[in-house]
Amino acid sequence: MGSYKNTEEYAIETTTKLAENFSEILKGIGENVEREGIVKTPERAAKAMQFLTSGHCQDPAGILKSAMFAEDYNDMVVVKDIELYSLCEHHILPFFGKAHIAYIPDGHIVGLSKLPRVVDVFARRLQVQERLTHDILECINNTLKPKGVAVVIEASHMCMMMRGVQKQNSVTTTSGFRGQFEKIETRNEFLKLITSDLS
Repeated sequence: MGSYKNTEEYAIETTTKLAENFSEILKGIGENVEREGIVKTPERAAKAMQFLTSGHCQDPAGILKSAMFAEDYNDMVVVKDIELYSLCEHHILPFFGKAHIAYIPDGHIVGLSKLPRVVDVFARRLQVQERLTHDILECINNTLKPKGVAVVIEASHMCMMMRGVQKQNSVTTTSGFRGQFEKIETRNEFLKLITSDLS
């Protein structure tokens, strides 16, 4: 990939290569790549793919470390309804939904906006929902080192809705718990908070 990976030069080179590949794909499905509506599609698709997989070039632990603060707070912190959009690695079709995150600090808190950013970094990779849940959980647990972490993701998968079984109303839920959230009473408190209307 060269020493200039993540530079503008590398991005342009990658866009060009991806656009050439998308052009071949369009030809393969019988499209006329010279027609007005399609002529710029390969480049647009290339840039979209680069954005949707940009998490591969980002450091989620670094994002958390950039906003960690010493604080004597020992109760649960919950950020719920974090929108997420990702691509299924099996069919490169979108899956989308919400992530709910909680942690119990142990001497340090983190800027609240960093938790959604960590979700975005891992979501902007080719993923499966199970690994996405695990990635987010372990990143927070290993970086912030709290007393406990909980992550729940609810998502709809276009690979199930548009093709295959074509079940448009199906929702997949995955979860992960570490530390104090492995205790049933703490876990239930978290689950009650993310399912109740706090407004």
